[in-house]
Amino acid sequence: MLDVASTASLRVYVSEWENGRRQISERYAHILRPLLGVTDAELLGDQEASSQPIAAGGYDELMNRIDSARSVSLSMVKTFMDQTELFRTVDRQMGAASLVDQMTGHLATLEDALTFAVLPETRRPVARALAGAATLAAWQALDAGAVERAWRSYELGKRAAQEAEEPMYLAHATAEQAYVLNDGGRPEMAVQLVREAQRLGGKQASPRLRAWLYAAEAELCAKAGMPDDCRHALDRAMACLPQGTEARDPDMLSIFLNSGHLARWRGNALALLGDDDALDSLYTGLEATDPTFIRATSGLRCDLAQAHLARGELSQAQEHLRQARLLANRTGSVRHRRRIEQLTQRL
Repeated sequence: MLDVASTASLRVYVSEWENGRRQISERYAHILRPLLGVTDAELLGDQEASSQPIAAGGYDELMNRIDSARSVSLSMVKTFMDQTELFRTVDRQMGAASLVDQMTGHLATLEDALTFAVLPETRRPVARALAGAATLAAWQALDAGAVERAWRSYELGKRAAQEAEEPMYLAHATAEQAYVLNDGGRPEMAVQLVREAQRLGGKQASPRLRAWLYAAEAELCAKAGMPDDCRHALDRAMACLPQGTEARDPDMLSIFLNSGHLARWRGNALALLGDDDALDSLYTGLEATDPTFIRATSGLRCDLAQAHLARGELSQAQEHLRQARLLANRTGSVRHRRRIEQLTQRL
């Protein structure tokens, strides 16, 4: 049981925290971070503790850290990757807000390992692990409504991918970053960036990643009011997608895409265009959706609500929004809650 002040006292604390008259103690920061899905820097602002200064002439400490970085073996890099995979699984099922402390620490550890690694044979594997972790952290931040943190994490992921000489990781981080632009009201610029991501991936991108990039382009084109470009991108995504039910890309573990996922994505784009064909694709996607993809299912329910609204079918739209809200509350998705409220206002 949490040991906190009374309700009346908490109201006073919140007012004083907002007005800068009281500092947030670590006890309350520990409660608020996962609740709000924010980092210490975002929660504490000017209260953020400064790092300890390095002692003058501290070569011994520096050399110790460089020597420690040299000992980062392939097995240690695998541990980093496994930890990222664990966070990806938890995020998919439970949402990002509860992971903010763990992801912040994970990124700090990887950045530290890369900072003090000297030679390319050590730096590249660590940079690859950092690229994947930073891109995941960025998507989680976007879902939590922390847009500046999301943007900075994508930039970190892109730099790490460039150092690792991993064009697939660079393309993926760049394409996801386009969603920050779209959510910020710049869909045309988002389309340009996702097309740049396709260029960056080039011929080295796996077929599943290429399909994912075209599907992302289709969604963003729909949001930018570019219906012909949207449909063309959907056709290219279908043409690139490997056959079979397997969804995971072995070369890009953050990519899940098969015909069921693509049906959901196609329905999403067509719903944004107000196309009557959207419902068939969305219900196909709903039937094929892995039940562990909680946040994705919330988004799919929003798409179904939007498609039903376009047809004037208000009761069906209302039911899908109810389901979407329940799922969004489970994951703490600020992004989906915002969309649910926008759609609810149209009922």
